[in-house]
Amino acid sequence: MKLAFFNDYNLGIITGDSIVDISEAVSDISYHTPQELIQMVIENFNDLKPIIENTVQNNDGVQLDSVELKPPLPKPGQLVCMAGNYIEPDSPTRLEFNAFLKSPNSIIPTKNTVELPTADVGVFHFEPELALVIGKPAKHLTQENALDHVFGYTQFIDVSARGLHGGFFLGKSWHTFAPMGPALVTADEVSDPNTLDVKLWINDRLQHDFSTNSMARFVPELLVEITNVIALEPGDVVSTGTHHEALTDVGDGDTVRLGIEKFGPELAVNVHDPLKRTTWRGEE
Repeated sequence: MKLAFFNDYNLGIITGDSIVDISEAVSDISYHTPQELIQMVIENFNDLKPIIENTVQNNDGVQLDSVELKPPLPKPGQLVCMAGNYIEPDSPTRLEFNAFLKSPNSIIPTKNTVELPTADVGVFHFEPELALVIGKPAKHLTQENALDHVFGYTQFIDVSARGLHGGFFLGKSWHTFAPMGPALVTADEVSDPNTLDVKLWINDRLQHDFSTNSMARFVPELLVEITNVIALEPGDVVSTGTHHEALTDVGDGDTVRLGIEKFGPELAVNVHDPLKRTTWRGEE
C-alpha cells in the first residue's frame, strides 16, 4: 500500500493516478494530531489492513492532481540521517559510521517551497535519499531482525547548507529543509530496500542516478548501528544517506524532483532564495 495524507490531513491510499480516502477505515482511532494518527495506523496495521483494503475496493478515488498532498510523517519523534553512507569514487572504502539528528520541524510536503536562509552559506545541496519508517520499538537490533522493525519507506531530500559553523544540525535543520513523501510505501511492496534506483532532477535535468545497492552499510546494518545508540519508536524516520558524486549547487528559481523506483508520485519542490545568490555558480 501507498499511504498518504491529503487536503486537511485526510488519510488515503494512492492507487495509480488516484487517491482513495480511508477515513472511515480508521474512524475508531483516537488521536489528536496527524502524526498520532499515522503512528496508530502503523502500530495497528495488521488489524486495520483488511478494513483498509475493503474500503479501497468499495470506494472511488479522486485524481491525485486535484488534491493537496501532505507529508506522510508530519512530525516524527525522531528524524535520524546518515552521513557518508555510500561507496563513491572519492570514498572507495566505507567511512566510519556517522549519523545525526535533523529537526522534524523542517519537514515539508511535495509541491512546497524550500526557503534558503540568508546565513553566510557556501553552497546549498539537495541530497536524494531513501528513508525508512519504523514500525515497532527498536533497540539493540540484529541484522537478522532489523527489517522486521521497518514498517515502510518514503522519499526524502536532505537539504544542506554547506560552510556553516555548528555541525550537521545547524547546516541541515533550517525551516523547510526536509522535503518528504508524498507516499509512505509499506514494506511488503519493497522486496529489498538495497536494490532501488534513485533519481533526482534539477530543472528537468537528470542530476543523480544511482542504486541503493551502493550503500556502504545496507539497511539492516544501519539499523543495528543506530539502535545500538538510541531507541527508535513507531513513526520515527531514518534517512539512509546519499551518493555524493553528483551533488551540485541549487539556488533561487530551481525546481527539484526526486523519484525512487516503485514509490509512486515524485517528491517535487521549488527553491526560493531571498538574496538571489549566484556567486557559488561562478556568476557575479
